[in-house]
Amino acid sequence: MRRSAMVAMPVACALLATGCASKSGQGDDALQIVANPVAATAAVSPAPAVAPAGTVLASAGVTALAADPASGVLAVAVDQPPSVLLYRLADPAAAPVRVSVTGPVEELSFGSGQVLASIPSRGQVAAVPLSGGQATELGVPGQPADAVAAGTDTLVAVRDRKSVDVYSGGALVRSITGGLYSADEVVHSGDQTVVLDRLRTAVFKVDVQGGTIGEGLRAGDGATNAVADSYGRVLVTDTRAGALLAFSMDPLLLRQMYPVPGGIYAIAYDARRSLAWVTLTGSNQVVGFDVRGGEPVEKFRFPTVRQPNSVAVDEGTGRVYVGSATGEGIQVIQP
Repeated sequence: MRRSAMVAMPVACALLATGCASKSGQGDDALQIVANPVAATAAVSPAPAVAPAGTVLASAGVTALAADPASGVLAVAVDQPPSVLLYRLADPAAAPVRVSVTGPVEELSFGSGQVLASIPSRGQVAAVPLSGGQATELGVPGQPADAVAAGTDTLVAVRDRKSVDVYSGGALVRSITGGLYSADEVVHSGDQTVVLDRLRTAVFKVDVQGGTIGEGLRAGDGATNAVADSYGRVLVTDTRAGALLAFSMDPLLLRQMYPVPGGIYAIAYDARRSLAWVTLTGSNQVVGFDVRGGEPVEKFRFPTVRQPNSVAVDEGTGRVYVGSATGEGIQVIQP
């Protein structure tokens, strides 16, 4: 089997059991068949065999990371106690500003001059000021698994209600549903929006203005995380099958399927260098792939802290940050 596979539709829809959905996401189609109706999770890491690359900052268990070169802030969500730590990208070794939140944070993103922290267990999205201070909580009915800014709106993936909710000015504008088993991550780039469904291990287009869930495609055997790149695509980690997938967003087509053994899980993207950074929790590694060509090309590979469930990259410097979910620190790597 070749190391990468270029998949063209609609041929793949007819031939692959992991193929396509109807535009409504409903109906008797191959996407309905889910071999494992349980969301994939990160592989459990062994004890590190070698020392982590770079430097390691002491930290409680990290649940999410995000970096914003524009504001010069690295946001780190930790579990004990539930907090968002705000580091300076220019000096990550300096003491961070700690902002308390009401529960464990699952995802972090930057938008509108603040950090959005999704807290599913509390039904909240916390808006954390970049300078610190008290967070403002947005109450979301259900389990908000991810939140991103889209212009003046905030898009929230609500896992248990299987919806993408649109908020404006703190008020719910619409709930977009249809065909999802769960809504776990929302990726917004330009005027395109895609939602990742981990239970269905699929990605679906979202028409935010029209209020509909559009066509969907199977994303391997156990999709876990996703990020937009610079080329109109969404990159997805298939943890269960061990692959990095690339989907064009308009139209939604599977373009690349590249094997990555070792427990691929978290992903971050460096737009300046066209590098996709993925963590391998089964082998305690982080790998940087150049994704400009017809298939990913490995450029970097570093040993990490144990259980590297989170990764972020500073596009200004190229510096990579890896978070240990078991409390072994925040790793800082300068490739």
